[in-house]
Amino acid sequence: MISNQILQSTIDGLKAITRTDFCVYDTEGITLAGTSPNMNGYGEDVISFVGSPAESQVVGGCQFFKIMDDSQLEYVLLARGAGDDTFMIGKMVVFQIQNLLVAYKERFDKENFVKNLLLDNLLLVDIYNRAKKLHIDTGVRRVVFVIETVQENDTASMEIVKSLFIGKGKDFITAVDERNIILVKELRDNEDYGDMDRIARTILDMLNTEAMSKVHIAYGTIVNEIRDVSRSYKDAKMALDVGKIFYSDQHVVAYSNLGIGRLIYQLPVHLCRMFIREIFNGRSPDEFDEETLTTINKFFDNNLNVSETSRQLYIHRNTLVYRLDKLQKSTGLDLRIFEDAITFKIALMVVKYMNYIEKMDR
Repeated sequence: MISNQILQSTIDGLKAITRTDFCVYDTEGITLAGTSPNMNGYGEDVISFVGSPAESQVVGGCQFFKIMDDSQLEYVLLARGAGDDTFMIGKMVVFQIQNLLVAYKERFDKENFVKNLLLDNLLLVDIYNRAKKLHIDTGVRRVVFVIETVQENDTASMEIVKSLFIGKGKDFITAVDERNIILVKELRDNEDYGDMDRIARTILDMLNTEAMSKVHIAYGTIVNEIRDVSRSYKDAKMALDVGKIFYSDQHVVAYSNLGIGRLIYQLPVHLCRMFIREIFNGRSPDEFDEETLTTINKFFDNNLNVSETSRQLYIHRNTLVYRLDKLQKSTGLDLRIFEDAITFKIALMVVKYMNYIEKMDR
């Protein structure tokens, strides 16, 4: 059903053109929108008109019209003008509102279709049949963006995203839960993942400045068929989770650029526990003190360079060497050796993943 605000805006515009007053009632005689307060007292007449077989009639100086949605009576329109063209003008307004009903129903149907498409709730044959009925191209390139907001049901952020894309007609914006806004973006043939990153950062900047909303954005794989849109959505969801686990300082994450985090995310938890026990003899990197963890992370950030790491930590080189020797004695891993450093780095990522899974299971 059309919102009362849209109805009011429509008849206000039509009054400005035709110099005719209008009022829209529902089938129970309640005023929904009007251009003159003098037309608000016809509730009982509207109810009587609803029960009559007539499509239009004159009551109390107003022309009454029935507005149908297919074969269902949706609204009653009252028109009052100074000239003899009130009937013709009223019929034109009825036609306009009925077209609005069709457009809004199609929009609602498209949104439901896209939601079910994302969630894999449609059979393959239904995807193509419904897409054809809704005039949605099936063989164009698309990608799915998932925008996670801090607040649930963030309507301000949703409206900003819609203002950026929905006017283009071929993009879809929807939500499948309280925290995520979903953008299904149609792409031109020459657009690639670099363009996707720029689009994501445009959305990020707009939401940060206009809605003052802190968000994380992930986008999935570019697909060529409408049946694969759900895969792009799943990829984007995975990218969002992997980004929160391993790349928490990044607000835009691409499925195509997840690195080793993608592999670790798909490991069974029991294998992760076995790996940590094997590497650390039952200990966990979580048990290391803050100084040790800071030293390890800075050493990795500087590509295992002892001199640069000690400089950035404001400690003597020998102090750093002492800490690395101490870590080697407790773990058996010498971070100055590339193979041991890789093993330790992966172990740290595995622990992050395990902590995330345990937090989600609570």
